[in-house]
Amino acid sequence: MPCAVPQDEPEGQGKEQEVSSKPTATREGRNRLANETSPYLLQHADNPVDWYPWGPEALERAKKEGKPIFLSIGYSACHWCHVMEHESFENDAIAAVLNEHFVPVKVDREERPDLDEIYMTATQMLTGRGGWPMSVFLTPDLRPIYAGTYFPPEDRHGMPGFGTVLERIAELWKTRRDEIERSAEEITRALVAHTTSAGEATGKGALDADLLASGIDAHRAAYEPTFGGFGGAPKFPPSMALELFLRRWRVTGDADLLSIVERTLDGMARGGMFDQLGGGFHRYSTDERWLVPHFEKMLYDNALLARVYLDAFRATGKEEWKRVVSETLDYVLREMTSPTGGFYSSQDADSEGEEGKFFVWTPEEIRDVLGEEEASLVERAFGVTARGNFEGGRTVLHLPLSVSDLAVALDRDRGGIASRLDGARRALFEARSKRVHPGLDDKVLAAWNGLMLSAMARAAAALDEPRYLRAAQAAGAFLLDSMRDEKGRLFRSFRAGKANLAAYLDDYACVAEGLLDLYEADFDPRWFVAAREIVAQMVESFWDEKEGGFFYTADDHEVLLARTKSLYDNAVPSGNSTAAVVLLRLAAATGEEGYRKRAEETLRAFRGSLESAPRAFPYLLCALDRHLEPPREVAIVGPPGDAATRRLLTVARSGFDPNLTVALFDPASPKAKESAKAIPLLEGRGLLEGKPAAYFCRNFTCEAPTADPSALAKQLGR
Repeated sequence: MPCAVPQDEPEGQGKEQEVSSKPTATREGRNRLANETSPYLLQHADNPVDWYPWGPEALERAKKEGKPIFLSIGYSACHWCHVMEHESFENDAIAAVLNEHFVPVKVDREERPDLDEIYMTATQMLTGRGGWPMSVFLTPDLRPIYAGTYFPPEDRHGMPGFGTVLERIAELWKTRRDEIERSAEEITRALVAHTTSAGEATGKGALDADLLASGIDAHRAAYEPTFGGFGGAPKFPPSMALELFLRRWRVTGDADLLSIVERTLDGMARGGMFDQLGGGFHRYSTDERWLVPHFEKMLYDNALLARVYLDAFRATGKEEWKRVVSETLDYVLREMTSPTGGFYSSQDADSEGEEGKFFVWTPEEIRDVLGEEEASLVERAFGVTARGNFEGGRTVLHLPLSVSDLAVALDRDRGGIASRLDGARRALFEARSKRVHPGLDDKVLAAWNGLMLSAMARAAAALDEPRYLRAAQAAGAFLLDSMRDEKGRLFRSFRAGKANLAAYLDDYACVAEGLLDLYEADFDPRWFVAAREIVAQMVESFWDEKEGGFFYTADDHEVLLARTKSLYDNAVPSGNSTAAVVLLRLAAATGEEGYRKRAEETLRAFRGSLESAPRAFPYLLCALDRHLEPPREVAIVGPPGDAATRRLLTVARSGFDPNLTVALFDPASPKAKESAKAIPLLEGRGLLEGKPAAYFCRNFTCEAPTADPSALAKQLGR
């Protein structure tokens, strides 16, 4: 879902405080948000609006004074959130109306996805569309009255101005409150029914290949063959759907599935959605060609896209995909990694108050950096024209031709062209680095860090890249040491030396998945043990004993309008989808039936929705793919630094085999007993006649151990 835009545009626990009805400020000229740590909330600390963060003070004031709540939800990198702030929340006249008639509450959706999910659903039910900034009016007991996204400050282009909306709702609340209360009750009943249902036909029907095939067909039907991807503009990166297609191609050999993946990955990598100078992906493409992006960069997009490009490289051996993985992860290491090891959340779309200004170029700017001769090549290579493809005659750099095709067109040597372009990229990147950078949201979110931890760890293992392994180890240590309380429960957010907010289901599931990937990268049992601890907490606090699956909030979470179940895979995998994957991975590594049973119950809990709306569940379909394949594990025994051990490990990691569990055991290690105790797959394994050996098991049956890499490759079907 995009950052919302005007309809005429082309895009469609806090700590308890003493309650006071008087407007207060932390110091002169600042409102209560100055006490928060969220960069998004801090951006609004100087507004004349008497903002409250979500918490007891605001909610109790609304009840005490009988005033409706104006709930504004957004995030730091959202362009239209900034626009609405400048136009309305910095407007003294509008702020006066808002302060007089409402209790204004500002929420960072990335810190409070529970609130965002509930009230975004209400917004979509009431308006038929959604996005951010989200603007919702609530009764004092939190029931929705009216909702929208961006409002201009004054009436224009058929849209009501924010001032008009405020005055109208204030008048209706004063004169027709009974009607509003009845309407709010009806909306709330529908909202609760929608957000707490796992769908019809729950538990009915088989979890079989036919269900998986129908999900594939639904995604395939939405494929856009000209430029790749699914649907028209705006186009979002379909990382989970592409992972699903790669998985099914591996099993079925359906060449069409691989073609869809390759066309889409190629379109994104060569388009303006990929930062051709600095690496990493922007949020989405505003057009169907992957050309002009919405320029914010989100941690989760780059994690998920790095994972699927890595899978594509492993499946096809195409070096282009490897380059995209490296440039994406190197961007994260350079610009999105904190000294403590955690990964930052996002970079803004805007710099100097203008969207995209940091990233776009004019021919004159390129010539100033490179000179006439090199600029001519670069303009041809990156599609730079005097007209441009963005506002003000500027160009979003992209690759209209591959390097090989460009060399043919210019009748030049490919190697020479590639070398010149690499040098030009470096020079342009250096020049760009002197510009005013987009804003950085430097809070660390557990779920998103779990996703990037996973990407770094997988790349470290597949590419044998030490810098990615070091980053993954630092992130894993940070999550375990700084984002858990004394009982081992996760926090959602960390910033300015402080972890806060109880974690949600996706935090637990994504961190557990990242830790399992980290274990398979360095084989330190600490990560595996921690993953099991986190899953145990997840089951204890989030599991639905009645209907199966997991709730989004813990059983002791703040009481809201509804306790939702986080059904859909949206920009990130849902907590239930990731939990199912993690449970199946633990079942394979430990042989414990309890993990497998809960995974199956999770899949069954959402089977009805999976059947009726499969495009909303690409990662849950990946979990189903894993569930349907018999467990396959390989345990390698030997010193990690031994060349023979490394050869066996290289075979185990080669190719694209996403459902294979890999473990390693060094009998001479001080952690040998710890590893064998923690990971039952390693129990009873030893060297083979004094040599490193591999033990391959399929569907709970083990084949003869081997010290021969070629024999292991044959067992694995390489």
